[in-house]
Amino acid sequence: MHFRQQSHMKKMILQSMIGFLICFILSAFFLTKQGAFAFIEETVPNMAKTDMPSVPVSKFFNQDDTKDSENPELIKDISENIVGFEDVTYQSAAVPAVKAVTPELLAQMENVDFLKQNYYLVDSRTALLQGDIKPKEFLEKDFAIDNSQKGPKVLIFHTHSTEGFIDSDMSKDMSEGIWGVGEELKNILEKKYGIEVLHDTGRYDIVDGKGQILGAYERMEPAIAKILAENPSIQVVIDMHRDGLPENIHLVTEIDGKQCAKIMFFNGMCRLNQDGVIQPTEGLSNENLEDNLAFSLQMQTTAQSLFTDFTRKIYLHAYRYSLHMKPRSLLIEVGSQMNTKEEAKNAMEPLAEILASVIQ
Repeated sequence: MHFRQQSHMKKMILQSMIGFLICFILSAFFLTKQGAFAFIEETVPNMAKTDMPSVPVSKFFNQDDTKDSENPELIKDISENIVGFEDVTYQSAAVPAVKAVTPELLAQMENVDFLKQNYYLVDSRTALLQGDIKPKEFLEKDFAIDNSQKGPKVLIFHTHSTEGFIDSDMSKDMSEGIWGVGEELKNILEKKYGIEVLHDTGRYDIVDGKGQILGAYERMEPAIAKILAENPSIQVVIDMHRDGLPENIHLVTEIDGKQCAKIMFFNGMCRLNQDGVIQPTEGLSNENLEDNLAFSLQMQTTAQSLFTDFTRKIYLHAYRYSLHMKPRSLLIEVGSQMNTKEEAKNAMEPLAEILASVIQ
């Protein structure tokens, strides 16, 4: 009897340990693989909400992201998977300063490894293949806008309007965060370059007065499509964001005596790399993909010729984001949560010059 009791107890202990181990593994998978998707929609936009874990997300996108949480370890785990964190390894390698795209450089750019070393940061969920980037063809494309129609030529909007900076007080108004940076770009383009701009005030990461990152891309699309339909003169579409990076990274450079946040152009490839197998993102195609890639490459090479160390590598990710709206579509990350509002707004002067150089 005593032996049977001991055997039964050992069996119960073993079952408990196995159960705990299974729970631990499932929890770890949820945090490392799925958690990141819930905390930043840019990782996997357009996914069904039922694919996401139920996690409160709105508090993680303003300046106090890592200060107010009741579970800082959760944020630490999640932060390692947020889009932009893989760029930390890039910080030690400067984007090349290129005054002119020579035939020799074009020949080098035909090599995908050269592109990844010097121009593109490729997320693990996608892949940059030989032939995706056609340097000569892309850099010869004419992106000059047609001024024959009256009305705005550029649309600026913010899928994530609540993204703030280290000194932002997002409780005041939209101008404290990324929307205020977009307004600065609008003012410079109009006053200095004579380019009329429509700046959207839509708040697609707010639902019923509360922050709701998930679904922002779905909520954005019909509203932006309506704006474009009502304003056929619009030829350039900019979705402006602020990146999220570790607190020890400060994306700043000096231009004309001013401290400017560095910027990053972002492209979605509309395909996933699943264990080495390339698969299209079903239902998320983009007929403007090649033009989008060409437009960002022209912006990048123009930036390199005008302002050394202003841009980061172009970030390539698997999904579509908001880039299918127009051939001249840009998704731009301005600094990170560790930049000040002034640094972000200062960056709009060089950005405006780069954009004007490409489209005028």
